Amino acid sequence: MKLYIIIPAYNEEKRIGKTLEEFITFFKKSNNNFEIITVLNNCKDNTLGVVENKKKVLGHIKILNFSRGGKGFAIKEGFKEAFKFSKDGDLIGFVDADMATSPKSFSDLIFDHKNYDGAIACRHCKNSKSNTSKKRKITSLGFNFITRGILIIPYKDTQCGAKLFTKHAVDEILRNPPIAQWAFDAEILYNLYRKGYRIKQVPTVWEDKTGGSVNLLKTPIQMFFSIIRLRLNNSILKGIVRLYDKLPEKVKIHHLI
Repeated sequence: MKLYIIIPAYNEEKRIGKTLEEFITFFKKSNNNFEIITVLNNCKDNTLGVVENKKKVLGHIKILNFSRGGKGFAIKEGFKEAFKFSKDGDLIGFVDADMATSPKSFSDLIFDHKNYDGAIACRHCKNSKSNTSKKRKITSLGFNFITRGILIIPYKDTQCGAKLFTKHAVDEILRNPPIAQWAFDAEILYNLYRKGYRIKQVPTVWEDKTGGSVNLLKTPIQMFFSIIRLRLNNSILKGIVRLYDKLPEKVKIHHLI
């Protein structure tokens, strides 16, 4: 089994170097058959230089560099790259560049592909530990409550940035790629669940990190509208979405959905 770990990166020059060091050191000890695919999306800083240096020193790194931005876009491109070279039985996943999920916690996601099609880190499952602000925890719990209610899915934490899938599940993701701008993770899980894929929820240890670009006021609103759009687009009311898409740009709340 080979493990492919996708790390999307947007202006991460201050954090990604340590993340790569920690992950590569950890997996060299436990499983030398792995590759980290760093996907840079429209970086304006020296993220590329940092990653190139770590590649020379540490190995096990592949670099994709795009002028287009967006975490969802970056992960899809990473999936495509890993899928091209992976074999049946290999696992393909992604993790955030800030190391809120440690290498050990990510390794906890590794599963038997005969029993499951994927595994997701869950901050709200029993025995999980999450070191974060009360405001962020309430926001996360609230969003997941709304997401589960609207999409009718069983997952307690759709947004934690650590997920792992079989090649077969990634094939399904790429054949039916998520289009939500702000609810990429939830759409992946929603589509897989509807197709009968088995996803394991794994209690995790998660450490809130500073220096990110997430706006705790604006982002949940954007994600909420993305969830509404996703649900409508997969219902008898999908015509509403089509009508909305035909509206003039000046009257759309395009920055939200």
